[in-house]
Amino acid sequence: MNSPFPTSSLTQTCDSDVSSNLCLANAQLVLADQVVKGSVTIENGVICEIAEGDYVPAGAIDCANDFVIPGLVELHTDNVERHIEPRPEVDWPHLPALIAHDAELASTGITTVFDALRAGSIHSGKARYSDYARKLADELLTARAAGMFKISHFLHLRAEICSETLLEELAAFGPSDRVGILSLMDHTPGQRQFRDLTALKTYVGKKRGMNDAEFEAHVENLMALQKQFGARHEAGAVSEAARLGAVLASHDDTTADHVATSSANGVGFAEFPTTVEAAQACRTHGIAVMMGAPNLIRGGSHSGNVAAQELADANLLDIVSSDYVPSALLLSAFRLADIWNDLPRAIATVTRNPARAVQLHDRGTLEAGSRGDVLRVRKLGEMPLLRGVWCHGNKIA
Repeated sequence: MNSPFPTSSLTQTCDSDVSSNLCLANAQLVLADQVVKGSVTIENGVICEIAEGDYVPAGAIDCANDFVIPGLVELHTDNVERHIEPRPEVDWPHLPALIAHDAELASTGITTVFDALRAGSIHSGKARYSDYARKLADELLTARAAGMFKISHFLHLRAEICSETLLEELAAFGPSDRVGILSLMDHTPGQRQFRDLTALKTYVGKKRGMNDAEFEAHVENLMALQKQFGARHEAGAVSEAARLGAVLASHDDTTADHVATSSANGVGFAEFPTTVEAAQACRTHGIAVMMGAPNLIRGGSHSGNVAAQELADANLLDIVSSDYVPSALLLSAFRLADIWNDLPRAIATVTRNPARAVQLHDRGTLEAGSRGDVLRVRKLGEMPLLRGVWCHGNKIA
């Protein structure tokens, strides 16, 4: 049986720009298993003390009973792609796009992100997808090394099984790139996320402007690609994850058989299982379950798959991802707190659990020795409002 939080060779970030001293006092501190009134002190970018009580030391920030929680850890976001292609076929300059993406995430309380980049392209048919991951990764890593970002960025390669050039594109990456996650994506029509072809037609019709004949040709092309490359690409991607030292993730598992295959491949966490059956099988195999915050907030999947709240009600939800709406991550945690009547457990789905899933043990909790990534949150009615975001002790929003 796999552990829900597998081992990884992912190297932790070491930001050079760290604060010298910060104390947030008179706050409700959301710890691993309880909420206590107290203060958190950060020195040189690291939490050095958690103290209980409502005393406000000289020079401290009086949080006026607001919550203080760890910075949010995001494992799967398509947000960077939205910035580099703000509209179909519009190629926005990458460096400004990356900086804007970073600033947006910081403003929502995300202090660690695994930027999802598609690997695997299609050069035939109407829906063509060109290679971009290696070039964008180079630009992202260069910007990170130059200190241009407010938050911590890692790479997440979305390995598109149903493509023409997956293995060639993965081969361009090496261990020095510190790829944190490699997820196995199979978007072949008629299964997994798009069992309902009507949902797929709506999606690609709006995104690519396909008419009925073009859609039918698109479906036929994808099915042919899966038949030709599917098995080889899946096996190759699993091997590449091991070579890169990346945590392996499955995507859109639908059946118990899918999950059994994921387990045999060494998958550590499952992104967006589409059925209760798959989520239950993940629990049996010790695979952590991740669902999308937009699904939880909207009350259902945009593709007609299982609702995140159904899995939450069944105690089958471990990690939440903002997916395509960065601001949904914080909101979803407080929504889960209402569902479970357990704020520490809910906050863990967006902090400790995702951090442990990718073997980042230096963040995700309020405890001495953890990175000084913290948020100040005020609850007004059902709405959590960010009052401050600190990354490595620096105020970034």
